[in-house]
Amino acid sequence: MAVLGSGSGGNATLVSCGDTHILVDAGLSAKQLTLRMEMLGVVPDQLDAILLTHEHSDHARGVDVLLRKRDLSVYANARTREALSHKMKSSISWRIFQSGQQFDLGDLSIQAFKIPHDAAEPVGFVVTGQETQLGMVSDVGHVTHLMREHLRGSDAIYIEANYDQTLLDQDTRRPWSTKQRICSRHGHLSNEQTAELLGEIACEKLKCVMLCHLSSDCNCPDIATQAIGKSLTQSGLPNVDIRCAHQHQPSDWIEITSSSVQKSPISLEQDSLF
Repeated sequence: MAVLGSGSGGNATLVSCGDTHILVDAGLSAKQLTLRMEMLGVVPDQLDAILLTHEHSDHARGVDVLLRKRDLSVYANARTREALSHKMKSSISWRIFQSGQQFDLGDLSIQAFKIPHDAAEPVGFVVTGQETQLGMVSDVGHVTHLMREHLRGSDAIYIEANYDQTLLDQDTRRPWSTKQRICSRHGHLSNEQTAELLGEIACEKLKCVMLCHLSSDCNCPDIATQAIGKSLTQSGLPNVDIRCAHQHQPSDWIEITSSSVQKSPISLEQDSLF
């Protein structure tokens, strides 16, 4: 896994397993998606598919331009496609899944599941390959039983930690209505909510947590990492590797296995599923 960028300015994550390479969300500009993939040794033509969690522009704005000269499948549920289709000038090869459905994509097995957020029909993903499980949830208003059950047993988790409650309360730039939307049951997760969830579901398999969608002014990596680290330590897991995705630069490649997680200079070779 490598996060190309995460935050209100755009979200996109590369996931690779064997000969299969997917992009989960494409919320950066096509230019930035291409440049950041190239920094990681990948070109767009190596991708097998794009998976979309929901239709908001910070998760889908790059799809149209990126695919104007490429025949690349875009996986989404029907309501997400409906919300995006009228905005697309490119001829998109849509692959429609049902929220709750499991499907195979090359060397990967994908499980989609519903999450609460103010979008048409947002989903999280559990991505499984080579007996290794990566749970992915971004932009979610509150923790649900379904989230707990799907993320439980993951070797790595990519999850939102959007705001620190104290910093949000003290923020003078946002009107009260915006703060209420952020804190609502269809808004975003706080550090405390994410920490509580991870402390509850984490097990000895969990080696890495990548915190995403951090607010640039109502959160910071040190505060978020400390909150999640404290919760995991109290749950008897003091050695989980906790990282924060950044908005303006890609992360390193992170190799996820059932026994270890480490930075990895992965070399990808072009291959196509279709």
